[in-house]
Amino acid sequence: MGGPELIAEGAALDALLGRLEAADRYALDTEFHRERTYWPHLALLQLAWRDPGAAGVHVALVDPLAVDVRPVARLLSGPGTMVAHAAEQDLEVLERACGARPRRLLDTQVAAGFTGHGSASLSSLVQRYLEVKMGKGDRLADWSRRPLRPSELAYAAADVEYLLPLADAIGADLDRRGRRAWAEEECELVRSRPRGPVEPERAWWRLRDSRQLRGPSRGVAQELAAWRERRARHLDLPPRQVIPDLALQALAARPPASAAELSDVRGLEPRYLRDGVGAEIMAAVWRGVALGADGVRTPPVQDVSKELRPAVALAAAWVSQLAQDEHIDAALLATRSDLVAFLRGEPRSRLARGWRLDMVGRPLRRLVDGEAALAYLPGGRLALEERSGRPVTTA
Repeated sequence: MGGPELIAEGAALDALLGRLEAADRYALDTEFHRERTYWPHLALLQLAWRDPGAAGVHVALVDPLAVDVRPVARLLSGPGTMVAHAAEQDLEVLERACGARPRRLLDTQVAAGFTGHGSASLSSLVQRYLEVKMGKGDRLADWSRRPLRPSELAYAAADVEYLLPLADAIGADLDRRGRRAWAEEECELVRSRPRGPVEPERAWWRLRDSRQLRGPSRGVAQELAAWRERRARHLDLPPRQVIPDLALQALAARPPASAAELSDVRGLEPRYLRDGVGAEIMAAVWRGVALGADGVRTPPVQDVSKELRPAVALAAAWVSQLAQDEHIDAALLATRSDLVAFLRGEPRSRLARGWRLDMVGRPLRRLVDGEAALAYLPGGRLALEERSGRPVTTA
């Protein structure tokens, strides 16, 4: 590969897209910032591809501060497969910047989970599969600053340079294990998953100790957090910069009776009350106080009944062993939430369909129905075995 191509003009981007639209796969990565904003702001778009009939990988770096990147939607909506690593945030950024998501996705981190590499970094997979050691580079660079340093451009280019050969290597490994279809199914779930900001009325669920709130405090927390979420979006600020969590929790725990009492609220400094914000806070407090229990959106119950707790513990231990035995990321097999949902009989449980039903769901059902048992074997392994039904005596 030569040096990356820098794209800072609309005509150059249009020509680049014309070349990429002929590729069956393209690698994509983004650099963005959201530390001081509500919405993620795209600062650099990296693309890599192979020209038909040509060797080597070409890399282009598109500057979204100099060129409108919305035409990239043409590429995303085309027939090619987007190859990315840990694509969740990239997909969110692309939808915001380009108004589109890819029609097809291969996430190398997700795919590698089916070969025994759980949540692996790009550099570790490149070293494992391609025997290339990537430099640490400028991971914490300010990508919104211009001009970018040569070392920053090299770091950004490396993030896509190896993705296509890495996808080839992981794909071959998946084929050897007979798991390509599983990886493709999981990548499609990642690609199609609904994204977007939290529903304002559910924003209070993210507050620390929100589950400990009782009575009117729940309604106040809900209305205040919803107001803060909407204002943060409008101003494009992190919610904590509208009012901090500490102040919101204090307001919910002891709602003030008047605006004069706001100055006594812990964490609510005068700078947060400028431009009529105090009146808006009080309006949200009063709405919350008046909100009946039926109007409060409570977090979903995550716990299980006492009867099911031993089953969840057994299932979790077995899934951990199964993940080791099968060389699959345990989080891909089943999370605790997956186990709880399945044992409750929820029809949308991930363990009730697809490859997970065969590998986890059906054996787990036999375990909790008493048809199978967990055995502790020499060497510290657990095994799921047919249950004999003969109790162990102590005599």
